[in-house]
Amino acid sequence: MAAVLGLIIGVVIGIFVQPDIPVVLQPYLPIMVVAALDALLGAARSYFERSFSDRVFVISFVSNVLTATLLVLLGNQLGVGSQLQTAVIVVLGIRIFSNVSAIRRFIFQS
Repeated sequence: MAAVLGLIIGVVIGIFVQPDIPVVLQPYLPIMVVAALDALLGAARSYFERSFSDRVFVISFVSNVLTATLLVLLGNQLGVGSQLQTAVIVVLGIRIFSNVSAIRRFIFQS
């Protein structure tokens, strides 16, 4: 519950403060957001399955964001940044839709 409350507070603060993102991080921000969304939906899924652990959530959140960002950084260094970024988005997108599907099945019992 604290994670969800922290997320809501962070979004509200971000809307009103409108922080400036450093130019160096701007290409990686969409990947970070998608990776964070994947971790958040995975946590929601595990909550509904009654196997949620805050420690696992924090580790998953940080490792998802760092791994996705480092993969895109590596792709940029190798000159294939857009292809690797697309691959990361596709993989995380599949996981997001899988988690949403599991949550929907739990909520609607279908």
